[in-house]
Amino acid sequence: MSTAHAPAAPGAGSWAFMVRALRYRNYRLFFGGQIVSLIGSWMTMTATSWLVYRLTGSAKMLGLVGFAGQLPSVLLTPLAGILVDRWNQHRLLMLTQTLSMIQSFMLAALTFSGHMTIPALLMLNVSQGLINAFDMPCRQSFVIGLIENRADLSNAIALNSSMFNFARLAGPAVAGAVIAATGEGWCFFADGASFLAVLLALAAMKVAPHAPRAERKTGTIAEFKEGWRYIVGSVPIRTIMTLLGAVCLLGVPYAVLVPIFAGNILGGGPHMLGLLMTASGAGALIAAIWLASLRSIAKLGRAILAATTGFGVALLAFGFSRTPWLSALCLVGAGAGFMLTMAACNTIVQTIVDPDKRGRVMSFLMLAILGTAPFGSLAVGAVADRLGAPHTVLLEGVCCLLIALWFSTRLDEFHAHVRPIYARMGLIPEAALAGETAAAMAPPGPQK
Repeated sequence: MSTAHAPAAPGAGSWAFMVRALRYRNYRLFFGGQIVSLIGSWMTMTATSWLVYRLTGSAKMLGLVGFAGQLPSVLLTPLAGILVDRWNQHRLLMLTQTLSMIQSFMLAALTFSGHMTIPALLMLNVSQGLINAFDMPCRQSFVIGLIENRADLSNAIALNSSMFNFARLAGPAVAGAVIAATGEGWCFFADGASFLAVLLALAAMKVAPHAPRAERKTGTIAEFKEGWRYIVGSVPIRTIMTLLGAVCLLGVPYAVLVPIFAGNILGGGPHMLGLLMTASGAGALIAAIWLASLRSIAKLGRAILAATTGFGVALLAFGFSRTPWLSALCLVGAGAGFMLTMAACNTIVQTIVDPDKRGRVMSFLMLAILGTAPFGSLAVGAVADRLGAPHTVLLEGVCCLLIALWFSTRLDEFHAHVRPIYARMGLIPEAALAGETAAAMAPPGPQK
């Protein structure tokens, strides 16, 4: 895959530094197409949640629908990662985006015709989950190939997060207005149409012919094991995946309960749901912009600790709140905390992973995020039916704080393994690393 030669990065203090990854033509096309499509995807997610709540009024059913959409990723993502490493990623993305477009138009058709039922919605969510199992690791691996200079990699990932969270900010707000005015069907239709932007962007890219990997004697199972051993043997990657899996299992599923907060606890409707989801997106966008402004990834480990802690505190405050403006403010904090946790973890993994194992590692990373979420959604829905939504969110906040405490006990070991990799890649000065190593090995001074 080739991209046009990019000039040197702008000087310090330049706004251009924050968007330097856009200097690459293929990445610009990818960015433009994705931002349109993701707004449509967030409209569909918001409309789906409200549709389930309108049809059933059940927290358990909200959890079940979320579970159905995420379960295929648990089963297929590890296999998908192996295939992503083998296949032409550009063509695979064209296929997954086309299938996603068809799926959204089917949602719209059933809703417009009045034939939408919970079983039909479950089946369509399962089909989207099957598509996502291949689409997500492929998209993560593909976009990294659009960036020639590894020094710009963290900026590309931060811009991806900004793009995702701008859509998360705009999509629910637009969806809330559309649902209140016309119903859920037009949200699904708009999402289907938005995939045209991605397909046009992918078609316009100048991508080098796919060079298939050299024939290997090992089979699929052996490649799966090789990828797993690589992850287990890497302290930074292993630690990050454990943290993300725990946060996505025990914290992130608060999102399935947001319609209940909007309707029952805060006394609102679709507009309130749009406000709460937009607030979460606003916080995430703020965090992504901050991440894009960073000139070094050396301190991302401590940023992960702070973000995970902040996520837990925000969930605790949201669980206690009964005021719309305060609840929205809490979700600004929750959105910022989780986005920064996920994007910082993704940046570190994408930076240090061996290129020939990227598809498999990213598939396991997606599994840590998406594979735990369906079980969390199912559990949160069941617990909320017994304890109520506010108490369930409070419990999730406590769990996130415990996860942050666990990570804090491993932070020194994490840095000890990851910083030499940064130094070898030229991302931090060798002299700075040598100074840190010498300080760490020096005997303690006399106690006063």
